[in-house]
Parts: sequence; C-alpha cells; structure tokens
Amino acid sequence: MPYDYQPFPYTTPPGLTSPEPRHKAVIAGAGPIGLAMALELANYGVPSVVLDDNNVVSVGSRAICWSKRSLEILDRLGVGEKSVAKGVTWKVGRTYHRDAEVFNFDLQPEEGHKMPAFVNLQQYYVEEYLVEAAQANGLIDLRFKNKVTNIRQNEDCATIEIETPDGTYHLEADYLIACDGAKSPIREMIGLDFKGELFEERFLIADIEMQAEFPSERRFWFEPVFHPGQSALLHKQPDNIYRIDLQLGWDANPEEEKKPENVIPRIEKVVGHSKFKLDWVSVYTFQCRRLDSFVQGRVIFAGDSAHIVSPFGARGGNGGLQDVDALGWRLAAVLDGRSPPAILGDYDSERGHGADENILNSARATKFMTPADGIERLFRDQVLALAAKAPFARAWVNSGRLSVPCVYPGAGPDDPALPKVSRPGSVAPDAPLGNGWLIDRLGGEVMVLAFGCGVSDIGGATVIKPELTDLIRDRYLGDATAAVYLIRPDQVVAARWPYVDPAAITKAIARLWRQ
Repeated sequence: MPYDYQPFPYTTPPGLTSPEPRHKAVIAGAGPIGLAMALELANYGVPSVVLDDNNVVSVGSRAICWSKRSLEILDRLGVGEKSVAKGVTWKVGRTYHRDAEVFNFDLQPEEGHKMPAFVNLQQYYVEEYLVEAAQANGLIDLRFKNKVTNIRQNEDCATIEIETPDGTYHLEADYLIACDGAKSPIREMIGLDFKGELFEERFLIADIEMQAEFPSERRFWFEPVFHPGQSALLHKQPDNIYRIDLQLGWDANPEEEKKPENVIPRIEKVVGHSKFKLDWVSVYTFQCRRLDSFVQGRVIFAGDSAHIVSPFGARGGNGGLQDVDALGWRLAAVLDGRSPPAILGDYDSERGHGADENILNSARATKFMTPADGIERLFRDQVLALAAKAPFARAWVNSGRLSVPCVYPGAGPDDPALPKVSRPGSVAPDAPLGNGWLIDRLGGEVMVLAFGCGVSDIGGATVIKPELTDLIRDRYLGDATAAVYLIRPDQVVAARWPYVDPAAITKAIARLWRQ
C-alpha cells in the first residue's frame, strides 16, 4: 500500500486510577469530524477529551473530495494549506453517456479565492494532519483504544463508560459530542434511529495504484461501453491512486464482488490494461437518512452519526465539517456562560436544514443515476438522449450536484439590493487583499465589515474596514456605494445594512448569542 499505516500510541488514562474532574466536552470518534470538533473548540479556549476505539487512521481513501468551504474550515484549524499542497486540485467535471461527453461544469470559474473549488485527498491524510494538530494542542486530550460502551445523562451532565486495554473507567462531561460515524454506537445506546430512504442499489468502490495521464477532473459515465447498462466514476488522488466507482445492482453479493478475482477484471475494462495494483475495495449501499434532532439533551450529534447521504456529490465529509463550523462557537458560548443552552437549538435547526438540502440533492442524483423502471427511467434516458443534441438539457443531467454550503434561513436584517452572493445566511465570500485574503481576517469572533462608510466602535464586535478592490465591490457592494456586514464567528454573514445603524447592529449581535 502507498500509505504507511502507523498505529498511534495508547496511554493509560488517569480515570483508571482515580476519578477525573468533570470535563467540559468529551468527543467520541477521532475521524475528521471529531478531530476537527476538538480543534475548533480549542480555538475558543475550550478543552476536550477525544475518545476513539481504534488506534490508526481510516483504512482506504473513503472521503476524498474536500470542497472549498471545507478547505477554509481546515485552514482555520491549521491544516488547510497542507491539505491543498498534498491533494489533487480540480474544478472541472465531465459527464458522459456511453462514449460521448454530454455535460461539463466549472465549479470555480472566477479567480480571487484563497482555496480551490475542490481538492482530492484521501481521508487518511486528512486524519493524519488533524491528529498531528490535536496532539500538538495543549487543550486536547486524545485517547486511542478508548471505547465508549455506555452513556447516562441527566440535566447537568453526561456520564460515559469507557473500555480500554487496561480496564473500564467513567468520565463526566457537560456535553458529549457524538462523531462516531454512520453506524454510531452512541446513537444506538440512547435508542435513536435514522429516518429517510434506503435505496436498493449497490456500488463497488476501488482504489488502484497506477501510472496514468488522466487529467485532474471528475469523470462520470452513464452506460459506458466498459460497464454496459450501469454507471461509473473516476477520480484522481495523490500518490498515483485513482478512485473508481462502479454500479453493481441490488442483486450483487457484496462479499463476492469485493474479491480481487472479481474486481480486477472490472477495473481492467475501465483503464484498458492490467498495469495497476489494487489498494482498497469496498461495496456500499445508497442511504439518505438523518436523525430528527441532532441535540439530545447533553449528547450532540455531528457528521455521519447525525446524517448520511449517498457519496455522489461529496456531501458526507463536507457536510460534517459544516456541522463543526456551526456548532463550535455556539457550544463554546454555552460552556463559558455567554449563551444559554437554547442556542444549541440554532445549531440543530441550521444543520437540520443543511442535512435536508444534502439529502434532497443526493436523493435526486441517486434516482437519476439508478432510476426505477417506469417514468424515472424514461425521464433519465430521454434527458441523456436530448443532452447530446440540445444544450438546454445538459444541466438536467444529474450525476451528483457537487457540495456547496447551504444558505441558512432565518438570518438577520438584509438589503436585497446588495449582491446575492453575500446575503445573510451564506458564507462570507473571500477576496484578495493587499496583504493576504479576506477569509483569513474573519472568524473566531463576531466582526463588523464596513465598506465605504465610517463605523465607530461596536460593543461585542471587532470592526474591519477592508480596502475597496474590484472583487470586494462585486461580492459585497454591487451598485451600492456603502454597506455594513455583521459576520458570525464561523465566517457566515449574520446581517447586512446599506448604512450604519449602531442600535440595529447591537441588537443583531445580541440575537446571535441568544442574549
């Protein structure tokens, strides 16, 4: 294998010899979401304990497509530039019907962003970088081979039972954040289940190592000649690793399909030769499901433990990092007494909205890619046939709408005459500044951006007055001559006005913190 899987050391936890003081936050799961959660809380000065039943990064590439927004979040956690440097940057996707290209897209056609549209990077690298950052952070206690086996909670705290190679101990936490994946044992422990749709379809996923000159693009085929009647996907990754997804059908036997003697002939048809090494193989089933509520008393769910979607569209890992983005500052505010626990309901409603949007897009893509007999298949086949001849039909071809951050509803005051790209509820758009990037100056606290107007000090916010470049005007002013923006700690636009109104700004800040 190109990646050298090295186990992380196990250390006997102090709770085995004497009771530990109550912790503010305990995080279950040291995957990308759990580690990101710990680092985000540390950015706000909140210590945490991270528990994981394993002692190695995830085996196989798993999540590979990291969106621009995820890269911005990872950058805030200290691993964004490293991820971009190692990853394969891409922004163009091409969709084929048999041998003919019927549709392509450019996810970032304009310049002026610090981070690219997408980077392909195996999940094990992202976990490695996050583990290194967590181990270097004095506020994070990362414990491997610590398995959560039971949970009790009351109005004041969660009590967690943990099994280790040296025995069992207990921790108390103000809050337990469950980032323990799609099969979340914590979800089962407290008697919760997903609601949604399980699609009767299976896909083979394989990583192969080979020397090739395929471009750094997403390639998707409907009914390719090398895999008749089904669909296929190809992605380039670092280290000469290529991801190939092949539709199998619901009747396929997962264990049989994963055997090398069955996988290798299929891959040979895709790449046209046998000069490759099989690195990792899995078979997955499409699911689009989620919890009714992500906040369950003193237990908060994030990532795949809260919601799961089919992988086409790169909405799983990216959606999980957006959970971290929306939860971190709010939970920190509760733990330091700045906000009441009710603010966590805002996390639940926002990320429930995000999950619903991801599920809607994933379900639509799944039904287009694997249509049921009847009207679904008729529509899909007619769209593909029409797209080859009529440009207007090409946007209907759906091989997975790629992940972009949702716009949160119910945001603060707005002036619709200002540009849509920076409306309340959206991530503040980036732009180059003379000495760096706008996105690097945002986040971690509430900020007021003032463009073309004077703003005196605003209580509870830092005031920034960026230079008025052409891109700043396009993304924040449009035809207006002045604007004031209120930016949340997670770099999301909370409100905006065409003029300075200190009383309105102060009221919007109080609303953010539920004060």
